[in-house]
Amino acid sequence: MIIWLTLLSGLVLLILGAEVLVKGASRLATFFGVPSLVIGLTIVAFGTSAPELAVSVKAAFDGEAELAIANVIGSNIVNVLVILGISSIILPLAIANQLVRQDLPIMVGLSLVLVLFVQDGQLGKIEQS
Repeated sequence: MIIWLTLLSGLVLLILGAEVLVKGASRLATFFGVPSLVIGLTIVAFGTSAPELAVSVKAAFDGEAELAIANVIGSNIVNVLVILGISSIILPLAIANQLVRQDLPIMVGLSLVLVLFVQDGQLGKIEQS
C-alpha cells in the first residue's frame, strides 16, 4: 500500500513540477522576447530530459554507472520506438528518404556501438574519446 501511495504522490509531484516549469519558463522567455516556437521546443526538450538527468545524476553519485547508462539507452528506446509508434498510430507520419537511408542506420549503428562498449560493465577513457 505504501508503495502505491509513494508512486501516486510522485506522479502528482511530477505533474505539478512540470506545470510550474512550463509556466515559469514560458513567462521568462516571453519577457526576453524569445519566439513561441523556440520556447515550446526548449521546454519540451528540457522537460522530457529532466527525469533522465535526475536519475543519471543520482545513479552517478551512488556509484551505479550501469543504471545511468541503462537509463540513457532505455530513454532513447522509449523516445524513438514507443512515442514514434503511438504517434504513427494516431496520424500516419510522412518519412523522408534521408531518414530511412541515412539517419536510421546511423542511429542504430551508434546504439550497437554503445552496447559493445559497455559489455565489460565499464565505459573507459578510450571508448569515451
